[in-house]
Amino acid sequence: MDLQIDEFYKDAAAGMLMLYQAFPRKVALYVEDLIGREEPDEFGLPSKRHQACLGALLWLAEEGYIRYDSTIAYDALDQAVLTEKGFIRLSRGIPHALPEGEAQPASVRRVRATLAWQLREALGQHNSEKVARLTRLLFESALNTASDIV
Repeated sequence: MDLQIDEFYKDAAAGMLMLYQAFPRKVALYVEDLIGREEPDEFGLPSKRHQACLGALLWLAEEGYIRYDSTIAYDALDQAVLTEKGFIRLSRGIPHALPEGEAQPASVRRVRATLAWQLREALGQHNSEKVARLTRLLFESALNTASDIV
């Protein structure tokens, strides 16, 4: 089992959601806010877990999902914001995300069917399989937009 990949999915989703909640403002995106406090190693360097989370955030930037002005040591990305690509992917509707037959106003259905809402729910439930599946959807460039309810 590749535990680092599950952690990557969780870190990427959590980082993207923090920026989605602040969108369109630029914010400092701290690793500690995503994974909690990790003690440095005996040489004062960030833990491997901390480095992995920062690596996930940097990867998101390299792949065009987020942008930032600079890093704050190993602690954060400064002035981070979602790119258009990141925003569009998080705000699009996911087919079959909502249970059938539930009567909800259109605005509620629209919000709850978004990838952002579904990811937030999966992270809140600590459902690593669902987080992995939804994060992989985030990285897919083409979903069937005909069933998008946004």
